Amino acid sequence: MAAAGLLYVQSAICNEPAAPVPLILPGTPGKIPDMVVLDDIIVPPPAPGRTLDFRAIFGGDRPIEMEIGSGKGGFLLNRGRALPQRGFFGVEYANKYYRYAADRMVRWGVANVRLMRADAGHLVIHHLPPACLAILHIYHPDPWPKRRHHKRRLFQPAFVAAAADALAPGGRLAIQTDHAEYFDQIREVLGREKRLTPVPFDIPEAGVVDGRVDTNFEIKYRREGRTIYRLALARTGGRLLSATGTRKTGRGRF
Repeated sequence: MAAAGLLYVQSAICNEPAAPVPLILPGTPGKIPDMVVLDDIIVPPPAPGRTLDFRAIFGGDRPIEMEIGSGKGGFLLNRGRALPQRGFFGVEYANKYYRYAADRMVRWGVANVRLMRADAGHLVIHHLPPACLAILHIYHPDPWPKRRHHKRRLFQPAFVAAAADALAPGGRLAIQTDHAEYFDQIREVLGREKRLTPVPFDIPEAGVVDGRVDTNFEIKYRREGRTIYRLALARTGGRLLSATGTRKTGRGRF
């Protein structure tokens, strides 16, 4: 039986246990909010030549965090529930996982997450406005390990330059991978972007607790005993998060 004040929504796409969705908004006695539906979560890719309008997408101004390769949505689900005042935008190309993640947000009633099925590299290079992101999360991008496929890797000079453009001053780029050779290439290409400076990775305010972000891939690879490689950088010229969660002025170069 559902507890008082909660509605249990059954998943139509996956068999995950039903999630409670509050019927009464905290601090608003008696007010029943609109239910979250798939159309609230899913955002269509922008038309050629158009940039994303996050104010329109989220219905107001708020700090935006973007995750590339959001998979089943576990990281966005936890982060969105913990920080309802922020907007979380996930990009996933695999339709199966994109739909799975969207369904999870609906079942948990997470109204501050949006998901798009798109080529993330193309989206960042061609459709993000400048200085729009507080944090860009990229955890376990496809390493494309065969040499002839390296050109398909996300981390190329054009992508890195566009990502730096999209970060607000002091904005953070967080990267994690289990692939050592790809990690070396990521560091090499990031080293050419002088607007990014290294910062601590393990910062709770950025969603990292005890060195973990707990994406599905990270959980899987930790169980397999794989080494996890991590890197965080921030856009210079703003206020940077420190390891204590406070902010400091950043002027360094990578």
